[in-house]
Amino acid sequence: MRVPTFVTVAGVRLRVITDGLATLYQIPVAVLSAQGSGLKEKFAAALQDPLTQRLGFRLLRAFLPNSPVFTKKIIKSYPNTGTVLVARHEDVIEVLDRNADFEVVYEPRMRAITGGENFFLGMQDTALYTRDVSNMRLAVRRDDVATIVEPLALQLAAKLVAGKAGRIDVPPELSLPVPAAIVTDYFGVTGAPDSDLVEWATLMFRYLFADLAGDPALNHEALDAAAALRSVLDAAIAKRKASGETKDDVLGRCLVMQAAGLPGMDDLGIRNNLIGLVIGAIPTISRAAVQALDQLLDRPEAFASAEQAAHDGNDTLLAAHVFEALRFNPINPFIYRRAARDTTIAAGHFRARKIPKDTMVLASNLSAMFDRLNIEAPESFRTDRPWGDYILWGYGLHGCFGAYINRAVLPAILKPLLLKPGLRRAPGDAGQIDTGGTQFPKHLVLEWD
Repeated sequence: MRVPTFVTVAGVRLRVITDGLATLYQIPVAVLSAQGSGLKEKFAAALQDPLTQRLGFRLLRAFLPNSPVFTKKIIKSYPNTGTVLVARHEDVIEVLDRNADFEVVYEPRMRAITGGENFFLGMQDTALYTRDVSNMRLAVRRDDVATIVEPLALQLAAKLVAGKAGRIDVPPELSLPVPAAIVTDYFGVTGAPDSDLVEWATLMFRYLFADLAGDPALNHEALDAAAALRSVLDAAIAKRKASGETKDDVLGRCLVMQAAGLPGMDDLGIRNNLIGLVIGAIPTISRAAVQALDQLLDRPEAFASAEQAAHDGNDTLLAAHVFEALRFNPINPFIYRRAARDTTIAAGHFRARKIPKDTMVLASNLSAMFDRLNIEAPESFRTDRPWGDYILWGYGLHGCFGAYINRAVLPAILKPLLLKPGLRRAPGDAGQIDTGGTQFPKHLVLEWD
């Protein structure tokens, strides 16, 4: 006999409550188990642990899915009057879908990086946004992923791993060089060492998206990096035009559109769009690759299955392992938007929350991907999930421009490593992610037989 739908729904909702109650014990245990000499240090360390984050969001989903509006400003780098945290999958999607009510906030810092103009990631849903995104879709073509980008990543990753004798520091020796090569060889951004491009892109990404406190030192470093990148791009554009070279890369295609008189494709427009692509490509791809690998290493059964998929040449299954691993620790635990007007989240429900204008709304994609009301068996590691279960690179209008590139490049970076026999963490701290005090992995050393 088929169980009535309402019984099934009631059972799932009851499980949400019991899961929440269990976290009342699990969270203190996680805090006390964290590194640190005192409770304050342990708590700070626990907040950075993706497991503790997931436990915290599980508690919120059960009892406070839309938090009260706090006057405390968690995001201090952009103007706002307070903060609300959104934990349920349905409500996270609602926030990211309602672009007129919940706006992106990056414009002032994006203008500082470009030296005056905005980039489409910092734009609202306007005609200018549509123009610039459409232009860059013509230059960064989806067909290129299979014919250009993925082969480039596979070949370079294989070469980098083959050059190591049983030991590799993943970020500087693999996961950063591959997206840097995409920037130079595919985007056409030449004239600076890869190491400079990596440093500049990471500083600017941190300044735009990860600088919650508004750090003055980071502000200075990021704007210096932006000035250096602008100079390199200006020179690359001028050199390409002066040479008459007709190379079929992103820069070359932009110049073809410029010659055709396409609006927004003057030298300044091309430069600003390329700045945005550079920022979005290098640090995010590297961080995602390292964090997915780290989660696989923590799960011996899933790790062995990923290794087998690599050996079998089953790239689809390998990719499924990578993205499921990344679900447990995505590159950001939440996506923030600012209320453009007084409005309400989850209207018509008991959890409805009134949001005053200028409130910063932290929509937790990490929490949404573990919401039992929408995600089947969320705590299980599964490789058969539909792609719609994942919110790894934003959602909706401002979802990651390079999402298709990410989906191809991340497994390509990790595949040569997973083919190595006896792949494992190096002993001690070297075998754990070291961010060097930033949000981005700088070191993770692995060994193999």
